[in-house]
Amino acid sequence: MLLEINPDNPQGRYIDQAVKILEDGGVIIYPTDTVYGIGCDIFNSKAVDKICKLRNLDPVKARLSFMCSDISQISEYSNQIDNETFKLLKRNLPGPFTFVLNSNNKVPKMFKNRKRTIGVRIPDNNIVQELVKGLGRPILTTSLKSDDEILEYFTDAYDIHEDFGNQVDIVIDGGNAGNNPSTVVDCTSGEPVVLRQGAGELRL
Repeated sequence: MLLEINPDNPQGRYIDQAVKILEDGGVIIYPTDTVYGIGCDIFNSKAVDKICKLRNLDPVKARLSFMCSDISQISEYSNQIDNETFKLLKRNLPGPFTFVLNSNNKVPKMFKNRKRTIGVRIPDNNIVQELVKGLGRPILTTSLKSDDEILEYFTDAYDIHEDFGNQVDIVIDGGNAGNNPSTVVDCTSGEPVVLRQGAGELRL
């Protein structure tokens, strides 16, 4: 199913429709402030497994991130939100950044890698924000990569639907996306370290 949602003023009935799919264990493809992502409810292990199989990923080793609604929600899954980390997140979020933080016991077991870390995002995208708020908990996300020799990521929802429409429950069209992923910042060693430079310039 291809569902067009207004990126500036997301229609409530369409958000509710997508949230219901997430609640029922569905897998969705959706726009972010960087590239299109594929996601599900972080607490639905079958949906997580489905995404990992689609992307040929190991959930323990893969860089899977949580889309969150605000810093308060991030703090529910990380034991690392001290004053300095809070200020760093506050300066850069919402925005095109993935912050790697120490995780806590509320993170589902399937994501507990050897380093006990998680990647968290608060994207500057109204559709994702409304989806997370509607679900009431984070959405798992991983970037949707393309096999195109020029473009590394999908930028058009119609192309995505053509390739993945039969493998996921819904593709949300929120307009064209960029081809530059989020900047990944590791905060687990005290000083923030940029692991991958993508969209955005980190404000320290």
